[in-house]
Amino acid sequence: MKKRLLATVLAGAMVLSMAACGNSNANKTESAAASETANASTEAGAESGETQAAAQDGDASSELNIYMWQQYISDDLIKNFETENNCKVNLSYMSDNADAINKLTAGGGDEYDLIMTCDAYMKSLIAGGYVEELNLDNIPNSSNINDTYWVSKGYCVPYLMNYIYVVYDSETCPVEIHSYNDLLQSGLKISTIDGARNLFPIALVALGYDPNSTNESEIAEAYEWLQKFNENVVAYGNAEQNLTNGTANVAVTYDGNASWAMKEKNTIKVADFTSDPIQLGIDLFVMPKGAKHVDLAEKFLNYICTAEVMAKNLEEFPYSCPNDAAVAAASDDYKNDPARDFSYKENVFFQEDVGDTLTIYNDYYQKLKVGE
Repeated sequence: MKKRLLATVLAGAMVLSMAACGNSNANKTESAAASETANASTEAGAESGETQAAAQDGDASSELNIYMWQQYISDDLIKNFETENNCKVNLSYMSDNADAINKLTAGGGDEYDLIMTCDAYMKSLIAGGYVEELNLDNIPNSSNINDTYWVSKGYCVPYLMNYIYVVYDSETCPVEIHSYNDLLQSGLKISTIDGARNLFPIALVALGYDPNSTNESEIAEAYEWLQKFNENVVAYGNAEQNLTNGTANVAVTYDGNASWAMKEKNTIKVADFTSDPIQLGIDLFVMPKGAKHVDLAEKFLNYICTAEVMAKNLEEFPYSCPNDAAVAAASDDYKNDPARDFSYKENVFFQEDVGDTLTIYNDYYQKLKVGE
């Protein structure tokens, strides 16, 4: 009965979630189109009905099935892992966090060995028995991950992180932006992320409330704030393109996407917030209950935690990284990336499990989307 109730709560999370822990697939993949063909080929292989061969009687697994965001990991990383371990990696892709939660609560181990989710749902997933406990002794390189960014240590391995913040074009933005409330000023053309659990925290912070509030009256006020915010929104998603082609002069986006935009246009800057905290989301891998290829999954998790491997991955996907050793080994371009050169990195909040209040967020979010 408890599991059934938890599944209902998680189902509410599905409707609300859109990525970075909160971003949609469109946002994750704004600038990775070059790898689409190779990734599509990998996905096709995963869906072609290849047999899952579980490791039995001490035999090593030869196949690994992963469910994650599309165009969010280097093709070379996957190929090199396959070569080193004489195996086949089948990648399948989610369109939002709802997909991952669906897979996990429906017995994901029947199909996948690793599933990507985010920090916001770990407590519920563990409580419901949907994820396997990991043997970190078999993943020694996980020690490279900064203790600050471990979420439910022993049940997941952090992969990449996303600051959700405001950037603007210093040539075309007509006002200075130092807080979320500044986004309500006239003359702004905003390209923004989507998702209730990304947008409502911004409004709650602007109003002086807890970004993870469970108070319905506060959420209702946040809804009214977001209605005003929407008057300045010209697009949801595609922040990089919208900033660089002039459709938008401001974006509420992820640091990796801001990085791509800044490489295209050097007038794009990170807004200098004075007091408002920003969201930091952590994407991570979990092993679903009943995963078939535990040995190979552990090898893969250890591989992506290798400093040099992740450092190379960051060249293609320049998001914030919880792996201190990888950041130290990363290129100077990554280390000096202006997308992560801002002074308030410690002034962050994380998404927390808000329980049944998810349904309240969902109701107001649906009203917001239809313009009521």
